[in-house]
Amino acid sequence: MRFAFIDVWAPVRRALYLTHRWLGILGCVLFVLWFVSGLVMLHVRFPTLTQQERLEQLTTMDLGSIRVSPQDALERVGVVNPRSVLLEERGGEAGHLVWRILDQRGGHHVVSASNPSASNAPFSPADGQVVAQAFGKAPARYIETKERDQWTMPNAGPFDKARPLHRFALDDAARTELYISAKTGEVVRDTNAYERGWTTFGTLLHYYTYGPIRQYPDFWRQLVLWTSGIAMFVAASGLIVGTLRVRIRRRYRSTASVTPYRGWMAWHHVLGLVGGITILTWVFSGWFSMGPNKWLSYQTPSTLPARFAQAQPVFSHRLESLQQMAASNQAVKAIEAGWYDGHPVWTLFDGAGSRRTVDAISGEPISVRREALLKAAAAAYPSARVEDARLLTEADFYWYSRHAAPVLPVWRIQLADPASTWLHVDAVSGRLLATSTSDSRLRRWLFNGLHSFDFPFFMKTPLWYLTIWALSLTGLAASVSGVVIGWRRLRRPGQSVEA
Repeated sequence: MRFAFIDVWAPVRRALYLTHRWLGILGCVLFVLWFVSGLVMLHVRFPTLTQQERLEQLTTMDLGSIRVSPQDALERVGVVNPRSVLLEERGGEAGHLVWRILDQRGGHHVVSASNPSASNAPFSPADGQVVAQAFGKAPARYIETKERDQWTMPNAGPFDKARPLHRFALDDAARTELYISAKTGEVVRDTNAYERGWTTFGTLLHYYTYGPIRQYPDFWRQLVLWTSGIAMFVAASGLIVGTLRVRIRRRYRSTASVTPYRGWMAWHHVLGLVGGITILTWVFSGWFSMGPNKWLSYQTPSTLPARFAQAQPVFSHRLESLQQMAASNQAVKAIEAGWYDGHPVWTLFDGAGSRRTVDAISGEPISVRREALLKAAAAAYPSARVEDARLLTEADFYWYSRHAAPVLPVWRIQLADPASTWLHVDAVSGRLLATSTSDSRLRRWLFNGLHSFDFPFFMKTPLWYLTIWALSLTGLAASVSGVVIGWRRLRRPGQSVEA
């Protein structure tokens, strides 16, 4: 039996060595690109415009100028059961408020809230230029109108239904460019020269999201899956080969070391063993992030938030309740028309990130009650039992944000259903913010946890930053040594590369 195993193992081991040797040339090139771009991504994110950043740039609203109710606005565009209805000032026109409506299919609509007779015509480049100058606080130059470009590719932002986009360049020191929806006049993205330059060697390189590739979603997805799959095999085979060749106690006579190799080969062997687990972990989690075979790809139904809030078919929000607030001189940047426990409410946002919710009939502040949320959960999931409901006042493993503060406080409601559903509900407005299942929470660990080590208690310390850099540099060194070895082997196939 022992000799039979040896007879089988010898060719398998030989095939493993040869496969790792030749596939490793491609794999190490990929590893170098990923480690370098990953380190860039630590410092420069892909350009994006958050809701809070938008609010900071908007002008404080004149609540006394509202003339169109949310129900009238919905009827004008023919939308029933909208995802969101948001009131804000249209940039560049003082006192001109607009309703921004998002329908269930993701379509964007805009209706004047100050002028009942205003048309819903598309925004021209001239209109967009006024908005861009008001938003950017600098002169703006129109560049072009396009469906998408390098910075507005698919999955690059929640504005696909807002296309086409007007692009403007601001006359400022940062060389800022703004993208404005030709349908709604809303600023949906901003970039600056620093972001565009560094992201070329960061996010774009890391995920192959360069325009000529990313414009073909299926091809791009297969490219990421196959290259990361090959890289996974290279890392795994390298760990096996490296372990087979290392000697901890009985050192090699030729080198008096744990490795039989010299020069670049020795460095590659030792560094590969030290950083191999990290390399394999990062490549696997990156591969898994693409959702191979649609594993753990649960998505929340778009109608669930309205069902949870027990939204009514008619928005009975009274404008008088808003106009009464006009005399209070409160700095309100945006107002969302929503529902809480089947009752119409306004949620008011200022430019500092604060929000408060009032009754849309009386104008009185509301208090989000635990009992009302449990009733809403039972109505949204009639066959599920509520296991737990707790108020979160700080981030934890499942409610956090890497680049911005998460919405807090929130209620977490855990349901006893087949999917082990959790609901996260805004404790200020009663609005359903997010849902998760056991599958999506497992996905959080298999991708975010393994790839970014994004544990809230850890990320708040300098140790997280130092750990990422140390592991990246170790992996980068192992990969560079592999590239050197591969280059020498390709140039001189029959000669030793242990120099």
